[in-house]
Amino acid sequence: MQKRISIVVAALLFSLSFPLGANARQLNADETAQILSRFAEATAAPINQNGILTGEDVADPDTFTGYSPLPTVDYTASDPENTAGRSMEKIEHSYGVARDGKPHSISVESQRYFNEHGCRAVTYDDKSEGKRLYLTFDCGYENGNTEKILDVLQEKKVPAAFFCTLYQVQSQPELTARMIRDGHIVGNHSDTHPDFSTLTGEEIAEQLENFDNHMRQKFGYCAPYFRFPEGAYSEYALAEVNSHGFTVAFWSLAYADWDENNQKGADYAYDTVMSRLHPGAVILLHSVSSDNAAAMARIIDGARAQGYEFYSLTDLPTA
Repeated sequence: MQKRISIVVAALLFSLSFPLGANARQLNADETAQILSRFAEATAAPINQNGILTGEDVADPDTFTGYSPLPTVDYTASDPENTAGRSMEKIEHSYGVARDGKPHSISVESQRYFNEHGCRAVTYDDKSEGKRLYLTFDCGYENGNTEKILDVLQEKKVPAAFFCTLYQVQSQPELTARMIRDGHIVGNHSDTHPDFSTLTGEEIAEQLENFDNHMRQKFGYCAPYFRFPEGAYSEYALAEVNSHGFTVAFWSLAYADWDENNQKGADYAYDTVMSRLHPGAVILLHSVSSDNAAAMARIIDGARAQGYEFYSLTDLPTA
């Protein structure tokens, strides 16, 4: 990348010094400096904040955040022929129902497997001391509840991660920009929400790349977090996603909240989430749930009353 920029700079300097065309004139020193200054802004290195990349905050009119666009990426399968012999059998993430302030044994075993096999994946935080919670949302489409949730998070000063499909960020650019500007993570939830256990390595790369490059170009943003649609994956799919630099966020606390036509009320949402809290929990909620939107403030206040604090996925221990 640095070599390409140097070549472009050299070409630019040559063209400024020796302009072409019948009506061309050589630029003076001030004009040349101004053009080079603009070029330097456009090619500035991305800002890295705990692994999340953003462009310069220059009120860029071509992005929804005002950040300068980031360079696009080209993902290719790291092991297209599966020479490592990893299983391609479908795994459906399971977590169990936590009780009495403890993660279910299924979540414990899930995290133990990831730790022992060197996977960059989290079901819950089993390393940190204290009563940490990590709030995450899946966003496949919009029905008006996400903004209500964002209002509560802003008021309560709680960080969250929103795992969005490409359709979501394309159809809701202002909402996506607000997530970023409010300091939340916008994670990769794929292009078309497929079952990743059925995909080839190149198809996995394409799903990641399509979402990532849209975020880079239209939002000047890239976060190295991914969530498998419906929690469906395989050992091979997990290894491929990891090979592209993504940490996979699973979950240890969730409930059936995704059907907007089968909501059970804010009290049900509050009671269900509160009864399943445990230290290190990665909480999965769906932003389309009116119950979640209505109960969000109470859930945050109730968790804090029990001594819990909310952290960002960027605060997860790395070792």
